[in-house]
Amino acid sequence: MQGVVAGFGTIIAVIAVGYLLAAVRVLDAQAQQMLARLAFLVASPCLLLTVMSGTDLAGAFSGNLVATAVGVLAAGLPYLLIGRLVLHRSAAEVSIGTMCSAYCNAGNLGLPIAAYVLGDAAAIAPMLLLQLVVMQPLALTLLDADRTGRVSARRAILTPLTNPLTLGTLIGLALAAGDWTLPTVVNDPIELIGGMAVPGMLLAYGVSLRLGPLPGRGVPVSELGLVTGLKLVAQPLGAYLAGRALGLDDAALLALAVTAALPTAQNVFIIATRFDRQSLLARDTVFITTIGSVPAIFAITALLHR
Repeated sequence: MQGVVAGFGTIIAVIAVGYLLAAVRVLDAQAQQMLARLAFLVASPCLLLTVMSGTDLAGAFSGNLVATAVGVLAAGLPYLLIGRLVLHRSAAEVSIGTMCSAYCNAGNLGLPIAAYVLGDAAAIAPMLLLQLVVMQPLALTLLDADRTGRVSARRAILTPLTNPLTLGTLIGLALAAGDWTLPTVVNDPIELIGGMAVPGMLLAYGVSLRLGPLPGRGVPVSELGLVTGLKLVAQPLGAYLAGRALGLDDAALLALAVTAALPTAQNVFIIATRFDRQSLLARDTVFITTIGSVPAIFAITALLHR
């Protein structure tokens, strides 16, 4: 447990530095966007490529991937049913609400938490792959169909291949599957650039906490409570129970529960705003789950850490 606390302490300290730099106006909103873009487009793909290339594929993507998917279903399916049958939301609105309930901030917060709390950045790989290759393309296809009146199979296929995180992950997995290693002259710069990912993301997140707007009114409290509960309780519980049923070890169960308890990704708000569907719900869910995920993850690690 001491290592877990130290890991969280490291993350919180770097976020606090970003917050303070914004407070004294060393970094502004443009700097935050630059840090976020650099981390997303360049550093994180390099980090994922490096991490995935050394991953034990059989161990990482057998039971772990199945349990991760069960956690997503445990959180997403209830909202899908309630949103459609009880709240009478449209298919596009339900897709955003489902993402609010089950789409984790695996890129910005997942990588640092996996690296410094779980001790293995590869622990976030199953969640990243599931979201970037399956969940996001499916949601975008539904939203596209709502806007244009037709389903774009081309978009569903090409969307994952245009995401830098997906590309870095897939290239790393290909290297691991083929037991290949990159030449030193190529690998060393990639590792060096990848080292910027975690501090860059955390600094940008700290700046956003200082400069970002607080949530407002306009979202039904019952719906907001529903998606928050599904995200922070149902998803980690579902992933944990599935992992137990599959006979995964304690370390894998901790990784499953912690990654499932990550807050709703900011990408959900971006997508909701772009398509003008449930943007207030997405914004408030991101804010509340980001705050709520801290005690949730501490509670999970206290209960499960050995």
